[in-house]
Amino acid sequence: MSQLWHEIRHTPLLWLLVLGPLVLVAHSAAPDAHTLLFLLSVLAIIPLATLLSHATEAVAARTGDTVGSLLNATLGNLTELIIALAALRLGQYTLVKASLAGAIVCNTLFMLGASFLLGGLKYHVQDYNRVGARLQTSMLFLATIALIVPSAMAEADSLAAAPDFMQELSFGLAIVLIIAYGLGLFFSLKSHREFFGSVEHAATSDDAPWPLSVALATLAAVTVMVALVSEVFVESVQQAAETFGMTPAFVGFIVVALVGAAAEMASAFSGARKNRLDLSVGIALGSAAQIALFVAPVLVLLSYVIGPTPMDLQFWPGAVTMVLLSTMTAFIVTTSGRAAWFVGVLMLMVYVIFAMTLYLLPPKLL
Repeated sequence: MSQLWHEIRHTPLLWLLVLGPLVLVAHSAAPDAHTLLFLLSVLAIIPLATLLSHATEAVAARTGDTVGSLLNATLGNLTELIIALAALRLGQYTLVKASLAGAIVCNTLFMLGASFLLGGLKYHVQDYNRVGARLQTSMLFLATIALIVPSAMAEADSLAAAPDFMQELSFGLAIVLIIAYGLGLFFSLKSHREFFGSVEHAATSDDAPWPLSVALATLAAVTVMVALVSEVFVESVQQAAETFGMTPAFVGFIVVALVGAAAEMASAFSGARKNRLDLSVGIALGSAAQIALFVAPVLVLLSYVIGPTPMDLQFWPGAVTMVLLSTMTAFIVTTSGRAAWFVGVLMLMVYVIFAMTLYLLPPKLL
């Protein structure tokens, strides 16, 4: 534990960890102070994400970047899942769908682009395993097809005579996507794992990794705290958004997605700066694939239990278009297995275009 305390004492950003308990105390004392709670919860997630990044790197140093990135994506997506569950219980399906689509776009464009930019500013060119990247983008294409089909069929005249068609189709698609995600994990971690090893890098970190027991204990504790803070965040975000003049589309697609991915971003950016781009690519694309093929289908299934009505996979056309374009962009830029800072800039520009569009002219949400 001495290494953990040393890390906290010598990292000023981690001093903000005190904001975690402060958010919970403020929520109990003033539950209606939505703007204050919103700002405090966002600030509290930043140091928690940084600490989660350090712990994940310690685990990845012993398990390899493939397993490490999967672990980070899973724990990072727990935040998105908790936020979505809170909205699901309240029947805020617009927020749920916008946050899911926004998380996919955020991971494939913002997180991956920023990793390329930050790593490229330090290293002239960085290499990574393009086989793993192509697998994740191929899985994303499958998920995009699953989103396009319900949205396209929603305009069919036959739906008027079959009101339960969308729920039944979404339920079946959710099962298919979960099976596809499980088979993808088996393919990359078991049957063909020799193709998904990390690229050898010349530069390595001189920092001594934490003991595995300390890293795992930190992961568990930070995950619980992130979950608690996220509950406060989702309760205050809608009212705070009105105060700041943000539309529901922008809040779900941009704000919730960025806050929910904070933990993963910290690890992805840190990996890129340490010339471990396989970890960054694995986190960004692996997280996006996990949201599309696992988190979204699970939410559809859980809506039958905790939601006021079943949720379907019919997204508004703007969201489907942005998910498709972000997947195509990631597929194109990961073809070579090499990255430089300007590639990251181009990806970030695409994300800025999407964010600007949603802020100025939000699409009609269903």
